[in-house]
Amino acid sequence: MKTVAIWGAASGLGAAMVEYFAGQGFSVIAIARDPKKNPQITELGLTAICCDATDQSQVIQTVAQLPQDALVISTMGSFRAAVPVDYIGHRYLIDSLEQANIKRFLLVTSLGCGDSWQYLSDGAKRGFGAAVREKSLAEAWLQSSQLDYTILRPGGLKDGPVTQTGELSQNQEVHGLITRSEVAQLAHLLISDEQSVGQIYACVDPEIAY
Repeated sequence: MKTVAIWGAASGLGAAMVEYFAGQGFSVIAIARDPKKNPQITELGLTAICCDATDQSQVIQTVAQLPQDALVISTMGSFRAAVPVDYIGHRYLIDSLEQANIKRFLLVTSLGCGDSWQYLSDGAKRGFGAAVREKSLAEAWLQSSQLDYTILRPGGLKDGPVTQTGELSQNQEVHGLITRSEVAQLAHLLISDEQSVGQIYACVDPEIAY
């Protein structure tokens, strides 16, 4: 049984990832500052690890518990936190994965990161631009690492089921919405595909009204 370690598993997109991958028969390790916030982790009988990713020693200890062939996915993020996890948490995680020789990593950020910053509206830049910049720094750190990485930038996230209508794109301006479960399905597709290593994708669902 393949193991997937999901960082940020307590809520939002991370919780959707936990539900999806457990449903696909993966051995799921759910990692979060407070895994108890997601009761499904216990209900599904999954392994849970408490980790504050802004604490480097905790990240190192957590990564040491992962199988070397684990697939690692991170949805970690924070909004207006005193110490945002978006960059520093991912820097610690990426460094720890390299040291542990755990290679396969999928980082979920958002539209507007990296070279897609130019497509963000002025209002979006004012509203959540700081978080996007933090995530962009995480992307840059990952791109200069030795990991077999893939970066996925979803549009606006909504609750809802897997739709099978989400679309992946590269190197073009996109805007739109997508369900968290559909992002999980696309993450599964990408992390299972060697052709996605070293690639950056955006994803939105054109069937969802924007």
